[in-house]
Amino acid sequence: MTYRVCFVCTGNICRSPMAEIVFRARVAEAGLDGAVVVDSAGTGGWHEGEGADPRTETVLRANGYDTAHTARRFDPSWFARLDLVIALDSEHLTALRRLAPTERDADKVRLLRSYAPAADDDLDVPDPYYGGADGFDECLEMVEAASTGLLAAVREQVEGQAA
Repeated sequence: MTYRVCFVCTGNICRSPMAEIVFRARVAEAGLDGAVVVDSAGTGGWHEGEGADPRTETVLRANGYDTAHTARRFDPSWFARLDLVIALDSEHLTALRRLAPTERDADKVRLLRSYAPAADDDLDVPDPYYGGADGFDECLEMVEAASTGLLAAVREQVEGQAA
């Protein structure tokens, strides 16, 4: 059985594609790429069909990641096929839980930084869109830090499904 994870931010051109690409790399490194499917979306459809923000691509490339991405809008019907929906900030968390058709679907929504052991009380990944390149570097650091804990949680679920 395949475990499905979707990362969600506002426009699906900065934070969520970065998280998708980083986590997909972690899944592949862990040998789980056949068991875990990773994608991303936005709460809004402003950038549907576009690639990632060029600054996102630059930071990802500079750190050895792939940059292939096409933005899309999250559809509530996807809850039925998703195992985990990862919000990049608390506004996304609230919006996604409101979109969830059932309580069980709402329980699938988590904040990315809740998987980062060293995260402080602020679990939001700040939106780098209106800032400079340093905001994209900071975003990548936060995504990478949370990806380790997220991978452990997903691995546990995948191994539990196989048992």
